[in-house]
Amino acid sequence: MTRLTGSALRVTVFVGENDTWHHRPLYTEIVHRAHAAGLAGASVFRGIEGFGASSLIHTSRLLSLSEDLPVAVVVVDTEERVRAFLPQLDELVTEGLVILDPCEVIRYVGRGPNRGEPDGKGKRSS
Repeated sequence: MTRLTGSALRVTVFVGENDTWHHRPLYTEIVHRAHAAGLAGASVFRGIEGFGASSLIHTSRLLSLSEDLPVAVVVVDTEERVRAFLPQLDELVTEGLVILDPCEVIRYVGRGPNRGEPDGKGKRSS
C-alpha cells in the first residue's frame, strides 16, 4: 500500500489534446511513464477553453468547436521522485508548459490489489 502524507511536489503539464508521442496521445504517454516510474498517481483533466503560446483560443463551445482543447496532466509525489521524473518530461514535452508547485498531502492511501479492500481500521478505502 502506498502512503504519501506531508510535503510533496505537484507537477502540472499543460499540453494540447491532439499532441502526440509516437502516434499516441501525449497525455497518455506521460501518465504511463509516471506509472512506470512508480509515482504516487497522475490524473488528466480536459479543459473547456484556453490558449497558450500560439495565442489561439481553443474552446468547447458549440459555435467555435476546437479539436485541440487544453489538457492538464497532474502528478503528485515526493519532491525527490518528481524531480527524478523531470528528464522524461523534458524528452516528451516539446510544446507546452510544465509547472512545479510545493504542496502538502493530507492523506493518500493507495488501494490494495482488490478495489475497496479494508484499510486495516474496519473501513473500506474509497
